[in-house]
Amino acid sequence: MRLLLKLSGEALGSPAGGAIDPVLLREIGGQTATFVRSGGQLGIVLGGGNLLRGATLATHGIDRITADQMGMLATIINGLACRDILLQLGITTAIYSAVGIPGVAPACSRDAAVADLAASKVVILAGGTGNPLFTTDTAACLRAIEIGADAVLKATKVDGIYSADPKKDPKAVRFPELDYARVLRDELGVMDLTAICLCRDHGLPIVVLTCRSPRHYAALRQVKN
Repeated sequence: MRLLLKLSGEALGSPAGGAIDPVLLREIGGQTATFVRSGGQLGIVLGGGNLLRGATLATHGIDRITADQMGMLATIINGLACRDILLQLGITTAIYSAVGIPGVAPACSRDAAVADLAASKVVILAGGTGNPLFTTDTAACLRAIEIGADAVLKATKVDGIYSADPKKDPKAVRFPELDYARVLRDELGVMDLTAICLCRDHGLPIVVLTCRSPRHYAALRQVKN
C-alpha cells in the first residue's frame, strides 16, 4: 500500500509553546517506521502553520505572494526536522521540495520520488505546490495523485470530520464517513475545496484523524481504494 500522509503544521507545534514538538515527531516517526517495515510505502507532506501562515501575514501588511513564499519555506523547515527524526530511527528518507534549494532539498521529481518509494524510502515532499495561493492540503492531494497513492491520510488536531469545530461546539457531530458531494455542499472544512475536488476527480479516499492518536497507523490497513 502506498499512502500520502499530510501532517498539519499547527499540530506539530509543542503544547509548551515551541515551534516544533520533537516528542510528537518521534512518535510519528516510530509509527512510520512500523508501517514501512511492514511493507507500506509512505510519502509525507507537511504544513507550516506552526512556524508561520502566509494568509495571516498577509493580513498584517505583507504582500500575499511574498507571505505564501515564506510559508513554503516554513514547510521545508518542518520537512528537514521530520527527515532528521526518521533518519535517527533508522528509516531511509528522501526530501524533495517544489522550491528546490541546492544542498538542502532538491527540486521535486515525480520519477525520483516514485523510485524512492519503491525502494522503501519515506519521501518527504516539501514546499507546497511551489506556487502561492495554494494550500498544503492541495499540495498533499496533488502529490498523492502524482505518486499514485492509494489514499491521503490527513493528520491534524481532531480525530475526524465534524459538523462544527468540536473544540468550540460541544454539540458537534462526528461523521464516520462522508462522500465528496456532502463535504463540498456543506463546506465542512476537511480540506480546502480545491483539494477536495482533486481527490473527487481522481477517486482518491481521504482519512482524517489526529496525529496524537494511538490508532494513527493502525487505521492504514483499513483504507480502501
